[in-house]
Amino acid sequence: MIKVCVNGYGTIGRRVADAVRMQKDMSVVGIVKTKPDYVAEDAARTFKVFADTKENSKKFEDAGIECEGSIEDILDNVDIVVDATPEGVGEKNMNLYRKFKVKAIFQGGEKAELAQTSFNAYSNFTDSWGKDYVRVVSCNTTGLARTVSAIDKRFGALRVEATLIRRATDPNDSKKGPINAVEPSLKFPSHHGPDLKTVLKIPEVDTVAIKVPTTLMHVHTVSIKTEKDVSSEDMLDVFKNYRRIVEVSGKAGVASTAQIMDMAREIGRKRGDLFEIAVWKESMYASGNTIRYIQAVHQESDVVPENVDAIRSMMQLADMEKSTEETDRAMGIGGRI
Repeated sequence: MIKVCVNGYGTIGRRVADAVRMQKDMSVVGIVKTKPDYVAEDAARTFKVFADTKENSKKFEDAGIECEGSIEDILDNVDIVVDATPEGVGEKNMNLYRKFKVKAIFQGGEKAELAQTSFNAYSNFTDSWGKDYVRVVSCNTTGLARTVSAIDKRFGALRVEATLIRRATDPNDSKKGPINAVEPSLKFPSHHGPDLKTVLKIPEVDTVAIKVPTTLMHVHTVSIKTEKDVSSEDMLDVFKNYRRIVEVSGKAGVASTAQIMDMAREIGRKRGDLFEIAVWKESMYASGNTIRYIQAVHQESDVVPENVDAIRSMMQLADMEKSTEETDRAMGIGGRI
């Protein structure tokens, strides 16, 4: 039983903690929070709560939330930390993890150079085998890596071009994002292109990102030049064997990100999460050596199963097929959508 600490209990951390708790071969020893808010109060009903510093642990006690101590009190008793702290904080935490000789997983907001390798289960699972420090790529890169890797394995991908229409901020974050504007990234490629190449060996990747005033999901329009010619018939089953990719249909009433999120709620997903990448059937197009499609990415949840699989790879517990099968079974991924 692998003992896991989740450091940071925000959008990603709380979901990773729940996902780890569902697995048969790992457990959550505790979670680390910076302040005693409503999220910490709820977490304390399920997990042991630790503060990020000894000074902050008293704040939890004053707020009536049981606190087991500081992060240093838990690191002696875990095998691996999932660092889900805000962008840039993971880098500051690295010295602490090294001091306690504990493995750590970082999120996509950190620089790729911080870790020994970046991770996506479908793309490069074995690169993290036995490693001490691994970075799970961002929500957008995870979405691209899943579908592009499926096409690359079948047809060979020579060039990827993608426009990323990004949600401005998460639903619970009222402090950020354009309110009445469309905000393009003024850099070509956007950082997502180089990030994708950390987990996939694609010769050319070109991405552009545009923020829009929504909180629900990201949408990607993707064009791929392939080594082999591809017909529309070839595209019909290209994603069928990948549980973390789901086809949705506008003809069935799923014509927008709002309807995808409504679908996730209706099938009973906690928090309305969609761990799978949703690809619109009607958008899938192939001609000669060009493939095009449009996909939607639930930025709050798509990286969660990747964190679980990264734990297994780093701890040398299972190969890619077995790990993703265990993770997906426990989390209900690839079932009825």
